[in-house]
Amino acid sequence: MSAERAAASRTGRPGLGRRLRARVAGLSQTAHPARVGVVAFAIAVLVVTALLMLPVAAEPGQATTFRQALFTATSAVCVTGLAVVDTPTHWSAFGEIVILGGIQAGGFGIMTLASLLGLLASRRLGLRSRLLSGWETRAEGLGDVRRVLRGVARTTFVVEGLVALALSIRFWRAYDQQPGEALYSGMFHAVSAFNNAGFSIYSDNLVRFASDPYVCLPIAVAVILGGLGFPVLFELRRALTSPSAWSLHTKTTLLTYGLLLAGGTVVISAFEWGNPGTLGPLSLPAKVLAGFFQGGVQPRTAGFNSLDIAEMEPASLLVTDVLMFIGGGSAGTAGGIKVTTFMVLFFAILAEARGEPHVDAFGREVAAAVLRQALAVALLGVALVVTGTLVLLAVSGLPLDAVLYESTSAFATVGLSTGITADLPAPGQYVLVVLMFLGRTGPVTLATALVLRERRRLYRRPEERMLVG
Repeated sequence: MSAERAAASRTGRPGLGRRLRARVAGLSQTAHPARVGVVAFAIAVLVVTALLMLPVAAEPGQATTFRQALFTATSAVCVTGLAVVDTPTHWSAFGEIVILGGIQAGGFGIMTLASLLGLLASRRLGLRSRLLSGWETRAEGLGDVRRVLRGVARTTFVVEGLVALALSIRFWRAYDQQPGEALYSGMFHAVSAFNNAGFSIYSDNLVRFASDPYVCLPIAVAVILGGLGFPVLFELRRALTSPSAWSLHTKTTLLTYGLLLAGGTVVISAFEWGNPGTLGPLSLPAKVLAGFFQGGVQPRTAGFNSLDIAEMEPASLLVTDVLMFIGGGSAGTAGGIKVTTFMVLFFAILAEARGEPHVDAFGREVAAAVLRQALAVALLGVALVVTGTLVLLAVSGLPLDAVLYESTSAFATVGLSTGITADLPAPGQYVLVVLMFLGRTGPVTLATALVLRERRRLYRRPEERMLVG
């Protein structure tokens, strides 16, 4: 008889190890991290909605409907940036601060933020909190969560602080803004940029700064750092000069992000170079800057626009659709299906074309479970975008390119728009609300659920081949 069983027989109660396992099992059944995380995001959306419906949240003479408040709250918490009202003219300073708080909480992660506050208050973190915050931070083990939480907070505030300082000085010195106004504008855009939200307190977003590198480049840096994902940032901080020591995740993320950044810049710039509504009137340096900012950086799910999206060529819109759908890095502030998901599928196609039985990447074999998860996440994204596009076409009657762009932007939590958001009928706007919410919580929830449900099966069924293609 084992010591645990002997202890149970003497006391009449299950042994300590059995009780602990039962407690963990009960926790996983009653508080699944993905389920709790989704509920937390929903509660955050409702709280921000309630605050935005307060009279003090709107400018004098402006009335806010429930739909407008819900849409804006979802867009903020899900770090998207789509808007049905003009942010600077409809919302008061209080309303803008509420939106900024929603952006920070949503980009940081609701469960991550709650766990960090609990850690600061009590200097300890229970098993339940570690599981829930690990759902968002994608920490590799329970022992890593506290360190990861501190790292996330430190990285967030350092990047946002430095970018806010750079922007504030530029707004103050070059655009004749008062110091307080410049500081507020710099802080708002820095938080919005690092969290890949795309909200701006200017009616034309960033079009007025299209040729200003001192505004566009700090914002672009914040977008890129937030979009790479915290695991990549942590690894780069530890081994920046040792690429051979990087993990497969970091190598894949950096390679794909860099290729999409450069490819988007070149392709969008080529299509828009002579377009009189976008790059055409700009000088050569301004064209290069705007092409990089709008074609390479923003489709990584940031959502700022320095060009008029409605004036872009249909080919540019389609390329941007693809870039937005892919998105940025995992466990960061970006949306989309994530660059690693895209590359896993690419590596699988490459292996099949070569006739290889296993999928390899950078000298490592990609686990079959990872391939199945990537396929599931990608197909879920396709299904949501197609469904949302069909519904929007049915209720709005708008052209396909504009509707597909809007639907993809909402699902990928980008925030770029051809200008049709406010013109959509109420059912169409509610469709975008659902797409934004599912786009922020769906891919990570599905991936987590697949990992937690993974189990070994001690038997295999007879194999039979089907015709494919």
